[in-house]
Amino acid sequence: MTPLERIGLAALHRCDPETAHGLALKALRLGLAPQPGPVTSARLRTDVAGLTLPNPVGLAAGFDKNAEALSPLSRAGFGFIEVGAVTPRPQPGNPRPRLFRLSEDRAVINRFGFNNLGMEAAAARLATRPKDAVIGLNLGANKDSDDRAEDFARVLGHCGTHLDFATVNVSSPNTEKLRDLQGAEALSALLKGVMETRDWLPNPIPIFLKIAPDLNDSELSEIADVARASGLNGIIATNTTLSRDGLKSPEKDQAGGLSGQPLFEKSTRVLARLSQLTGGEMPLIGVGGIASADQAYAKICAGASAVQLYSALVYQGLSLAGEIAQGLDALLAKDGFATVAEAVGSKRGDWL
Repeated sequence: MTPLERIGLAALHRCDPETAHGLALKALRLGLAPQPGPVTSARLRTDVAGLTLPNPVGLAAGFDKNAEALSPLSRAGFGFIEVGAVTPRPQPGNPRPRLFRLSEDRAVINRFGFNNLGMEAAAARLATRPKDAVIGLNLGANKDSDDRAEDFARVLGHCGTHLDFATVNVSSPNTEKLRDLQGAEALSALLKGVMETRDWLPNPIPIFLKIAPDLNDSELSEIADVARASGLNGIIATNTTLSRDGLKSPEKDQAGGLSGQPLFEKSTRVLARLSQLTGGEMPLIGVGGIASADQAYAKICAGASAVQLYSALVYQGLSLAGEIAQGLDALLAKDGFATVAEAVGSKRGDWL
């Protein structure tokens, strides 16, 4: 973290979290954040579901919900960017306050509820995106929709020509009954519509599914079966958790999804189990609690072909992306791996 970034973070932490988030996006658009360009090397370059990434460290959905800062984010050290979640129609989300820092736990709780400006606004911004970056969109459903499954396909159909990948998000805990769509029958029907829409795009893109960390073993097995049957290109593991085990912060009992350090072990175990269930044949993206190169490397060794982070940026700043990528390069070299792919799943058994 640079001295200027340290000062900026200290100032942001004097604001309420949602205001600070908005100011951080504004600073990005004004060029007031680190922009080293994508960190890369022969060892870090990797292919995931047909996507060629300069490094395997991505930005998770939720940071840039409305695709407002695509250009600066593409130069912030990440190997790929995921924006959203975006719904067909604009919606305000849940009442404020809805974002909480748990500083003692290096964690965050949010209950945003898919607040966003809708697919029309997202598509307009994605149309002018930087072409040399890998950019995806997290697909969401409107809270008051009559057909939430159709919403995912609608957003993909409207925005898909501007994307490198898309993610079906049925795992946010902040939209009532959304997680019910993770059941085998409902998920199969939803994914059928999404994949059919994808196949109509001029350039069909990879489709990922983002799952919750709170699934039991039989539910994970069902999801693995559905993912294979539907032709999905990969699974993102995981979204935020409803668990509150071991938290110390005063805000620990706030409703919403918990992310950050307390999620690391839980999400990594889910990742490793999915890797086992899919036989290492389906690309997995590891998310949850990553705040260092060691943790990113642990996700890869547990079965992830790439990783994403978000909550750690609240505490360590945007330069963390490049620092993790550089550290990951050194860890791969230390263990004798010439590529990221060679390390994927190499220590999966440690997490089972």
